[in-house]
Amino acid sequence: MVHRDWRTLDESDVRVRPGKGSRPRSKRRPAHADAVSAMVVAVDRGRWRCALDDDPERIVTAMRARELGRTPIVVGDRVKLVGDVSGTPDTLARIVRVLERESVLRRTADDTDPYERVVVANAEQLLIVTSLADPPPRTGFIDRCLVACYTGGLDPVLCLTKADLASPDELLAYYADLDVPAVVTRYDEDSPRLREILRGRVSALVGHSGVGKSTLVNRLVPDADLATGEVSAIGKGRHTSVAAVALPLPEGGWVIDTPGVRSFGLAHVTPDELVAAFPQFAEAAEECPPNCGHLGAPEDPDCALDDVVASGEASSARLESLRRLLASRTGTEV
Repeated sequence: MVHRDWRTLDESDVRVRPGKGSRPRSKRRPAHADAVSAMVVAVDRGRWRCALDDDPERIVTAMRARELGRTPIVVGDRVKLVGDVSGTPDTLARIVRVLERESVLRRTADDTDPYERVVVANAEQLLIVTSLADPPPRTGFIDRCLVACYTGGLDPVLCLTKADLASPDELLAYYADLDVPAVVTRYDEDSPRLREILRGRVSALVGHSGVGKSTLVNRLVPDADLATGEVSAIGKGRHTSVAAVALPLPEGGWVIDTPGVRSFGLAHVTPDELVAAFPQFAEAAEECPPNCGHLGAPEDPDCALDDVVASGEASSARLESLRRLLASRTGTEV
């Protein structure tokens, strides 16, 4: 080794190793101009099953790209994919972008749980499946689903099953003032009207266990068992009823089957958010006192929504229906 006299050295002879982090990290991310569009149709164990361009014949399994971090991705989400999008066995694409959601069906475990769960994204309508008997209809559950629709941007549809066991008249009358579309079905008959409601649209189904939701899905989608079996393969045989899955309809469109639920918490919904879904009352609600729950006397004696009815701009039955929905948020009744 040759030793040089330090007195002859200058700064150009000194080698300095840069410290960690001395090079600023770029915030620029790949543009992924070649990414293709898809809809998420199933989720299981860190894998997402996606339909390219909403085509049920072009199914790709994907993973979430590192740059997305822990971005939640649910059934119904519109995403952008790169990588191997051939869909051949043992191949994986990458989800590099989640597009803005047009609607969201969300719930909490109960009314005290602050953590909201997104069940389905981008569904155009929600079929609230309720049996007329065995088990009997639960209006409280229906009301909560209606709240989720109005605050999440979905169109509600009442789907009343087991009409061969009981009449739907009383339940239909109960919701008449909300102008919610309804379809009545029997287990032994097809329903052309239901198929017309679903045709060409993305529709989610929700309901308690035992109301006939699976029977309905199997009638609408003849290959539903086969389709859900294929979906479960991405989770190595996991039972598919524990997660939502989107199934293509023969007439066009998708039906998203969700697991049977025991409760539908609404801890994330505020009274003002719900009232905003009722144009007749939204403007008047701005004149209410602070922290008004809009329930009327005795809880909210100065609620301005009563003035809307007094002026003839809305019916008292319409206000009673709204207040019933507001009360359902907290498990109380009016």
